[in-house]
Amino acid sequence: MTGAPETPGFLAVDSGGSGLRVVVGTAERGPLARCASGEPVRTGERGIDPGHFMAQLLPLVRALTAETGPVRLTAAVVGAAGLATLGDALRAELPGALAGELGVRTVALAADAVTAYVGALGSRPGAVVAGGTGLIAIGTDLTGWRRADGWGHLLGDCGGGAWIGRAGLEAALRAHDGRAGGSGRLLADAEEQFGTVTGLPGALYPRPDRPAVLASFAPRVAAACADGDPVAAHILREAAMHIAESAAAVCPAGGTARVAVTGGLFRMGEPLLGPLDEELAQRLPGVRRVPAAGDPLDGAVRMAGELSTGPLTLPGDAAMLTVTTLSGDGSGD
Repeated sequence: MTGAPETPGFLAVDSGGSGLRVVVGTAERGPLARCASGEPVRTGERGIDPGHFMAQLLPLVRALTAETGPVRLTAAVVGAAGLATLGDALRAELPGALAGELGVRTVALAADAVTAYVGALGSRPGAVVAGGTGLIAIGTDLTGWRRADGWGHLLGDCGGGAWIGRAGLEAALRAHDGRAGGSGRLLADAEEQFGTVTGLPGALYPRPDRPAVLASFAPRVAAACADGDPVAAHILREAAMHIAESAAAVCPAGGTARVAVTGGLFRMGEPLLGPLDEELAQRLPGVRRVPAAGDPLDGAVRMAGELSTGPLTLPGDAAMLTVTTLSGDGSGD
């Protein structure tokens, strides 16, 4: 007796700092099952490690296909943090690995900023700012992509969580020293969260997760702003200015463009979004900020559903979005 016929399906993956989130579905029925890992994919001398990615992914996919029943995975979309600058090995090896292990023949590798864009705005012209610990803006007129910032906490990510947290801790240390620009409220908050502020350099500088530790102080800055602390309010106003500058740098011209923001940074709410809307109105008059429809995994799902039935409508880019179609012998087109 033969088994049930397999349904053509897709695989959608969001690879970020907290691990993998994976969805299996079909174009007709949408997402059928999802799961997640708690371990981020390693990076090394070659950038994002394809072997570690596959070791993380395969058990998740096999568990999902056991749950969904017979699904033949024909297309996959992988949105990966760091792909634009650390993705050479992934681009070279992952399509073949997915074909060999899962039978996938068409693979799109996208920077997580691209999947964030599609999750937020779909296939419309505009700009999306993705903010969490870091910050990046990406925009398209549907003929090409533009990006701004996303350079990490030492060189950029201006207005992101680590940037706000660092500025808040600097204000705390200024208050400790008696220098201008200090905030007694933020000093008290810093000591409550981290202990004596004189120990901050030793506690922060050696840590490999320093950006996340800095970002953990950003909600304190937002709370102080909401309570009327002028220094905290100035920090968030400056963050809003940086965010709006990045959005303006990538937003296409024309009356149809939209701007959306996505990511945990914007859960700060009015203390950040209020000044951000004012800054956007100055830099992008006539461009409306709209709510994000979904997150990066939603974007990967949307792209995977489209890819499973035909080509993507989004523009390709050597660093931001590449599509590889493999023949039956595993060679790429």
